[in-house]
Amino acid sequence: MARDSQAALVALNRFGFGARGGASGDFVNAASDPRGFVKAELNRPNGVLLEVPGLLSTPAYGQAVFAYQAEVKQAREAVAKSGAPVSEAAPAQPAADPKAPRRNLSLNSIAMDIAAKDPAAKGLATTDSAMKAPENGNTAAMAPTDAMQPNAAKQPAQPLNIIQKTYRAEALARLQRATIADCGFTERLVAFWSNHFCISANKGELARMWAGSFEREAIRPHVLGRFGDMLKAVEQHPAMLFFLDNQQSLGPDSRAGQNRKRGLNENLAREIMELHTLGVGGGYSQDDVTSLARIITGWSFAGRQGQLGTPGSFVFNANAHQPGAQPLLGKTYENNGVAQGEAALADIARHPSTAKFIATKFARHFVADDPPQALVARLQEVFRKSDGDLKALTLALVDSDEAWQAPLTKLRNPYEFLVATGRLLARIPDDPGNYLGGLNLLGQPLWSPSGPNGFPDTNAAWAAPEGMKLRLDISAQLASRVADKIDPRDLLELVASDAASEETRRTIERAESRQQALALLLMSPEFQRR
Repeated sequence: MARDSQAALVALNRFGFGARGGASGDFVNAASDPRGFVKAELNRPNGVLLEVPGLLSTPAYGQAVFAYQAEVKQAREAVAKSGAPVSEAAPAQPAADPKAPRRNLSLNSIAMDIAAKDPAAKGLATTDSAMKAPENGNTAAMAPTDAMQPNAAKQPAQPLNIIQKTYRAEALARLQRATIADCGFTERLVAFWSNHFCISANKGELARMWAGSFEREAIRPHVLGRFGDMLKAVEQHPAMLFFLDNQQSLGPDSRAGQNRKRGLNENLAREIMELHTLGVGGGYSQDDVTSLARIITGWSFAGRQGQLGTPGSFVFNANAHQPGAQPLLGKTYENNGVAQGEAALADIARHPSTAKFIATKFARHFVADDPPQALVARLQEVFRKSDGDLKALTLALVDSDEAWQAPLTKLRNPYEFLVATGRLLARIPDDPGNYLGGLNLLGQPLWSPSGPNGFPDTNAAWAAPEGMKLRLDISAQLASRVADKIDPRDLLELVASDAASEETRRTIERAESRQQALALLLMSPEFQRR
């Protein structure tokens, strides 16, 4: 079979995380059968699931948070009684490891973590030990870099609490999976849907603790399943209920609403319709938002006392549920408890506006900021006719000519850029801290968008001069550490082979040093664009 280098570049960059370094042979494999290379990951049973020793369920994490919070409260009460300073109220923690990474990260330390320990290595380690999250949790914290705070006082490293350790363990598992994947297409799908149905770890301790398990439990099992199933799993997950305050929403006429003189919180209902399904202009009104908010009153999670169920698990609180039938989008839903909301979600998932909204967003992410309308229409029809079959939607995208013919104009977002860099340098991360620091620096903190609409998915968001300058700084720091052991011209063959432009080849060949050549390669269109 003839090799198609340009299609291989599309396969690796548009659909995946780019070629891996070492002896992976990714580009050759992709060039031999570009579409087959991309589709291969879709046919692996349970290949999207992330099951790593040490990662627990949402209820288990919830109970750990509740126990930690109780410990903190007891410590503060004890300090208050003793008259000691409040700063002494933190629960006892293990002594800090003097060898642990510093909390304040520099561009130099980010480069050290992403750079290969042995750049000359000819393959990628994929042993179980490489995939196991560190047990001691002594990883670098998310913090602005020293390079961006030249006059900041250096703070001593503080031991990590259970919430920070869990967040980093979940992040490490995600980063490792993205780094070792053959193409990375399913991991790209996970990232897309996780951003579509986003929460923010910055909401509070429960959100940070649950960010990773939310993705593992509500997103990954359904990435190649049905949209309606993912929608239900997301909206009933404790992380989403906490993020959008639905545990605070009480039916005005419910027993709890009457007793507490409190009413609806429409946050979750509004975002379900505006951001998760129908989209702005999708044919719903404010009355529909209010009706949906009434329908999903009582959707909550069990607290530390476990009165309604296992602490940290989804529960339906009948005492908080608004009684009576509710009209929504031209249909009336009878009051039959939690099933009332589930029926409403199922119908919204099948609404024509949902098909259009999802098809447009899907094509925008993978193909172009302004995707071809013929492609959007085809994806919309597949979504509608297949009852929201996301594997069918994904295959329709891969099988479309538009997805392969459109120029590679979209800029990799910061997460894609850092993962692609680690893959090219054949580096499986064993500490997520510096990756997390890099994501903070570049404006895409992991699982922490500034709002419920997630991170933006257009070039305008990531191609600003300041952001590109920071990418160049990171690339230069990486190059300063590994360029003497790597020939950038060899890496260019791994990245793009003969699909590389003459301009890129000349630029790298004429560089004043290997360090400069490698930095220029990491900033080249062949590496930055997808």
